[in-house]
Amino acid sequence: MHATSSRRQILTGSVAALGLAGVTAAVTALADDSDATPSGEPKPQGKPRRHPNLVVIVADDLGSGELGSYGQQLIDTPRMDELAADGLRFTHAYAAAPVCAPSRCSMLTGLHSGHATVRTNPFQGGQASIGDGDTTFAEVLRERGYRTACIGKWGFGPEQANQPSHPNRRGFDEFYGYIGHGRAHDFYPTALWDNGRQTVLRANMHDRRGTYAPELFRKRALEFVSRNAAGDAPFLLYVAPNVPHAPSRRLEPAEYARRLWSKANKGHAVQVSQLDTLVGDIVDRLRAEGLEKDTVVLVTSDNGPHEEGQVDPERFEATGELRGFKRNLYEGGIRVPLVAWAPGRIEPGAVTDRKTPLTDLLPTLAELGGADVPDGIDGLSVAGLMGGGRRPEAHRYLYWFRNDPHTTPRAQAADRGRGLRVCEALRQGEWKIVRFAPGRERTVPDDRWDVELYNLRKDPGERHNVADRHPRIVSGMVALLREAWQDPPPARV
Repeated sequence: MHATSSRRQILTGSVAALGLAGVTAAVTALADDSDATPSGEPKPQGKPRRHPNLVVIVADDLGSGELGSYGQQLIDTPRMDELAADGLRFTHAYAAAPVCAPSRCSMLTGLHSGHATVRTNPFQGGQASIGDGDTTFAEVLRERGYRTACIGKWGFGPEQANQPSHPNRRGFDEFYGYIGHGRAHDFYPTALWDNGRQTVLRANMHDRRGTYAPELFRKRALEFVSRNAAGDAPFLLYVAPNVPHAPSRRLEPAEYARRLWSKANKGHAVQVSQLDTLVGDIVDRLRAEGLEKDTVVLVTSDNGPHEEGQVDPERFEATGELRGFKRNLYEGGIRVPLVAWAPGRIEPGAVTDRKTPLTDLLPTLAELGGADVPDGIDGLSVAGLMGGGRRPEAHRYLYWFRNDPHTTPRAQAADRGRGLRVCEALRQGEWKIVRFAPGRERTVPDDRWDVELYNLRKDPGERHNVADRHPRIVSGMVALLREAWQDPPPARV
């Protein structure tokens, strides 16, 4: 485990000086006599002229199989597929949690869900929020001179200006969107936050329900790119649209009107296509401003696909062959798409099977931006896969925690009726352990947990529990589960 010094402490020197020497066996060494590795990973293209602009786009509940580049057959995602074809596609990328608040907290701070401040979605009575004891990737990059913006779903309350969890206090020069978790479920809000104040939205003459927030996010993101295109400082743009989260109520699903699907499924497909359009529009604006070779774009999701509002993720094979959905710690609930696009840095068609949790974003962005990183984080940089850096170090293990106040029928079935119980999972190499407590109390003795063990190389769908055959592996991984956990700070409403 990493050192436990203050999370606000900044290491002296660039993350590029960390000396990342190790590499997982799944990642093939870079070849000296070709443009890419045998596994398709990019060969470094030389040191860039300046630190790049960084664009991070995080979808809400997009499954690992909902892009054409990851096997999707029914929903059209041509723009994101284009990025995957022209860039780097991660086949084993992982959300930090199976629901959004803890996943986003870990992604922003580089701390997995055994160490992070926010570890659950809101229970009745409030939730923990990130604050002055945390350091986000925006704070790290702003310290380096980046202009920073957060547009869309923040997800951490309270709904107040100038409080510690407000994006403006957590490293973002500009913020436009939802502060709280629950309000982001309203696609037609009456108001959105614009930095430290709420702005009332005008009614849309074409839609009696009001203004469609994702469209406002698209416009604001494009405006930020253009406004900062000619500046001396590079920029970080974090775009977090609330699609394709439920409810799937967007009108005019023209491209899917003839499909014999339910209204909810058509609406969901439209939302995925809207995400695709957003990504494409941002890329087009980067090109129009002449920034495509000075920018790294990352596209990913906060967790697996949902089934709220009568959406059927199985209709779209939203997790491919993987077991589980949003709220499960099986692969379908935490495996997510991750695409990196950076012309001139990444060779087209690159693919990596490195096990890459989204906690790696903070150190990756820091290394790309020439910034320092906080001490004691769990993430490891993968900037070397994007050109000009060293090969990434392999994680000793990956850890996840789940304690959620809600479940859904498919998620409950995947958990075999244990969806409202505390659950932990850990991956080490090809092995993955999943265990369920008898209730919501995590501190019960180990012998009271239901323990399952899977070999993901032989059984990627987690169909065959082999815990009884490998007691030594189970014992060792249970010890790692205990090691990965630190008691969280008291919740703040």
